[in-house]
Amino acid sequence: MNSLVSNTAVSNPHGSEQFKPNTTVAVVVACQNKFLLVEEIEDGKTVYNQPAGHLEADENLIAAAMRELQEETGLDYSPDYLCGIYYYYRQSLQLYYLRFCFVIELESLATCQPQDEEIIACHWLTLAEIKAKSAQLRSPLVLECIEDYLSGKKIPLSHLKSNL
Repeated sequence: MNSLVSNTAVSNPHGSEQFKPNTTVAVVVACQNKFLLVEEIEDGKTVYNQPAGHLEADENLIAAAMRELQEETGLDYSPDYLCGIYYYYRQSLQLYYLRFCFVIELESLATCQPQDEEIIACHWLTLAEIKAKSAQLRSPLVLECIEDYLSGKKIPLSHLKSNL
């Protein structure tokens, strides 16, 4: 075996063809028939999304969801369950995403104070208000996650395993 091949095998034992989609987390925060969305700028346009972001190294999925919620809204809550796991290709960026969407159900509307400077504001919106903003949703997954939550889909957090 030549040294180039053996070095490549050591540095990437799975080969150059291994695919790694962007792993993200999102949180549907529901309260009194309203949903918490964050308003942000993407490519010069105002968009709406659940509190969401990328999984970081040495972080489990639940910790990532809690971190993103805290950074984007200032809220400190633990998720109750998952409403779905989504594999999504975003044509405009030519990127693949694997999204884990968590749910937090609150009894009263919480006041948000975003810590992330990229977040313009937080909004509690009804499903109808969110649908009216469909052209401004960061991706179709925003509405799909809410609809899956409303359909009653629940994946227990105990199904997520991590050694971190």
